[in-house]
Amino acid sequence: MTINCLGNLIDLSTPKVMGILNVTPNSFFDGGKYSDEKKILMQVEKMLADGASFIDVGAYSSKPSADFVSEEEEIARIVPTIKLILQHFPETLISVDTFRAKVAEAAIRQGACIINDIAAGSLDTEMMATVAALQVPYIMMHMKGNPQTMQSLAQYENVTKDILFYFSEKVAHARSLGINDLIIDPGFGFAKTLEQNFEVMRDLELFQMLELPVLVGISRKSMIYKTLNTTAEFALNGTTVLNTVALQKGANILRVHDVKEAVETIKLVTQL
Repeated sequence: MTINCLGNLIDLSTPKVMGILNVTPNSFFDGGKYSDEKKILMQVEKMLADGASFIDVGAYSSKPSADFVSEEEEIARIVPTIKLILQHFPETLISVDTFRAKVAEAAIRQGACIINDIAAGSLDTEMMATVAALQVPYIMMHMKGNPQTMQSLAQYENVTKDILFYFSEKVAHARSLGINDLIIDPGFGFAKTLEQNFEVMRDLELFQMLELPVLVGISRKSMIYKTLNTTAEFALNGTTVLNTVALQKGANILRVHDVKEAVETIKLVTQL
């Protein structure tokens, strides 16, 4: 199970870690922390040293009820960040976290190599065609609506079954356009209640039927800190617990804020 990143075949049969770099003022956990070049470079250096295989750069907060950001502003945030990272760490495999085709294309042209789309093409009809033209790996996440409306749309007959059907349609469309490298993300926290998030986690092994790599992004999310009656700041231990469960159920990529702990989790679970 491999993906092609800039000519490098990345084997996902051994799980990998994707480090989160939000260059936004309002992300739910680390908003505003990486607002200048020095802080960005220090964080990227730390994540790479800790064992991250990918750095996922986002410039539009997708937390519930997030503020709208224009396409121009998103590009103005994300392109200089990619340039900066590759200037200092040229071997970095950068994923761009965006649901907009123009932002994705601009990022790939600057040296990013993966598109991570929270909407799987639903919020920009040009996205999948753009991915096909660029021939880069494409992470498709499950979500309903948009960041402003998603939490009001958490109604399902059977949440896992509905998500699997959603992906079956999305994968068929992507394949018809010639997209080769696909990764699926069940979308923990997106248009799902706390209970539905745990239901999807319990059923995570069922996503293996799609025969595609699975990315899990539950780092410090509300499904953890609300269950533990704490805050995102104190949700690292809970994140590690659920990342362990996700790995045991077949996750191939862990998308996290805390790379060192995720890498250690993978080493221990793999040793088992």
